[in-house]
Amino acid sequence: QVQLVESGGGLVQAGGSLRLSCAASGRTFSITAIGWYRQAPGKQRELVATRSNIGSTNLADSVKGRFAIFRDNAKNTVDLQMNSLKPEDTAVYFCHAEMMGGREFWGQGTQVTVSS
Repeated sequence: QVQLVESGGGLVQAGGSLRLSCAASGRTFSITAIGWYRQAPGKQRELVATRSNIGSTNLADSVKGRFAIFRDNAKNTVDLQMNSLKPEDTAVYFCHAEMMGGREFWGQGTQVTVSS
């Protein structure tokens, strides 16, 4: 089991920045990739950014050049730095961990609202 706790969401004006943090606990040694997904109202959950154990990064095209993911293996944290935010970035952001064997865990989600 892995527990994921997000923090850092909130309300920001378009063009502003936010930093989300996710702290993982439990069987963190079994995590193969960790990162962020988001779900806007009426839309499917989508990948935002993930970082694997071997250091490879997967970043959604819609956030390239604006968002960056930072993983600290010693602290078992993964942060999402979001710059130049747009109203279309408004969503609930979920921390996600993929484990050895394919099992997945999700955080409870944190709301990000970008006003125009």
